[in-house]
Amino acid sequence: QVQLVESGGGLVQAGGSLRLSCAASGRTFSRYTMGWFRQAPGKEREFVAAIDLSGSTTYNEDSVKGRFTISIDNAKNTVYLQMNSLKPEDTAVYFCATRAGGIARYLYQYAYWGQGTQVTVSS
Repeated sequence: QVQLVESGGGLVQAGGSLRLSCAASGRTFSRYTMGWFRQAPGKEREFVAAIDLSGSTTYNEDSVKGRFTISIDNAKNTVYLQMNSLKPEDTAVYFCATRAGGIARYLYQYAYWGQGTQVTVSS
């Protein structure tokens, strides 16, 4: 059974940085992608970034362009999201997800989800 555990959320002032981590366990498929999504109060969950086993990445350029960086440590089965220059509009619960297969940007393409970690950016 695949399990994803996020960590690293918290409260930060605008302009600050946070690094989120997501540790995966129980995954048996050899080709996979890990992604980050977020959901702000009253809004739909949206795509943030994704990375596949080879290190290929894709981002929600409109929301996080040049500020967020996704990376992966395959040996540790862990994906990271480095978030810099945070804005109050980045406040959301951030979810990690994984899927068997290549890069994907849509919620329905991911079968496994973590519980989420809260990120709050104060102005």
